Amino acid sequence: MANVYSQLYIQIVFAVKGRNSLIKESFRDELQKYMTGVVREKGHKLLAIYCMPDHTHLLIGLKPDLSISELVQQVKTSSNKFIKEKKFLKTKFEWQKGYGAFSYSKSALDTVVKYVLNQPKHHKKRTFKEEYLLLLKKFEIEYNEKYLFEWIEDVDQNNPSSHATY
Repeated sequence: MANVYSQLYIQIVFAVKGRNSLIKESFRDELQKYMTGVVREKGHKLLAIYCMPDHTHLLIGLKPDLSISELVQQVKTSSNKFIKEKKFLKTKFEWQKGYGAFSYSKSALDTVVKYVLNQPKHHKKRTFKEEYLLLLKKFEIEYNEKYLFEWIEDVDQNNPSSHATY
């Protein structure tokens, strides 16, 4: 895109369907490398990634030629297919619908990179739900509770029909 100049830094957060802890340490690194390749193939710069067992954080230097929703769709679809093709799991794997996208200034990048890469440490102090709600509050994003991710504590483990996707 000639004569288009931008500096867009976006943290993207999305969860495993049902918030099940399906991303195992045994294949986390390989999955992260694969997702990094998808982002780079689309011409964006991946600054940090961390896949927790039940959710993923990406910090991306975004080019303006592809919408965030298109990029997230491509990352989710291709990584879902990758997990299935590699047979990392004996159970079905899917990402939940939806995602969070949060923008940052260049001056905040070092802090955000450290935050993304230190996810296990952060989650010793707070749950993913607490973390995500804090991000929404920090960025002053209005939301409807019924359209947020499905939280493990909200799911009736004895009722599979309660595993609805939002």
